[in-house]
Amino acid sequence: MVGVRRAVAMLASVAVAVTVSVAAPAGAAASNAKVDCHSEDNERRIEGCSILIETPGLPSDELSLAYAMRALAYSLVGHFDKGLQDYDAALAITPDFPLALNNRAWSYYKLDRAAEGIADVERALKLAPDSPFALDTRAHIRQSLGQSDAAYEDYNLAMRLGGKSMVKMYQCGLKANGLYFGAVDGERSETLQKALRTCSGMRQCDPLPSDAECRPEVS
Repeated sequence: MVGVRRAVAMLASVAVAVTVSVAAPAGAAASNAKVDCHSEDNERRIEGCSILIETPGLPSDELSLAYAMRALAYSLVGHFDKGLQDYDAALAITPDFPLALNNRAWSYYKLDRAAEGIADVERALKLAPDSPFALDTRAHIRQSLGQSDAAYEDYNLAMRLGGKSMVKMYQCGLKANGLYFGAVDGERSETLQKALRTCSGMRQCDPLPSDAECRPEVS
């Protein structure tokens, strides 16, 4: 399942990636649905976004975002197939939506269809070249395809652009894989680089931590 910290960081980028109208559809129920659609509770998010999607006359940018948010919620509870369908719907409305492109690529990766996500993540990076999360997605896809050197380069660039929080996530995940034994402090080191290089060459190694790992070290 997508790590919650990674997903929360991606959600934080929505405000930058998409401009959402503050005007809600008529009625208190629709206004509440908009709040729920952006909730951190996945069940609330699915329910709220579903109400918005069924709301007649919803502006196209809000409809696209509602599909993308529901897709992310589905992914966070492990329903990547449902998420993929919603990302398709979001991108049919807004083709140049970097968040949805990146997350659809991630869904393909999680469904063991990594090669199908290459075009999406490359397009996401053209639209948002400084996104550490898109770089992380491409790194995972490249790693799963046996492109270890390219994956390693992407992981390093993701750390450079993502800063300490991204470094901490990799330190945490590599520690869980038994490849890194240093501190989870967000500082890049030769030890970390060696562990990341080793992980990049192993198709089943994931440098991202699961949601349950490394607490409270990673904040």
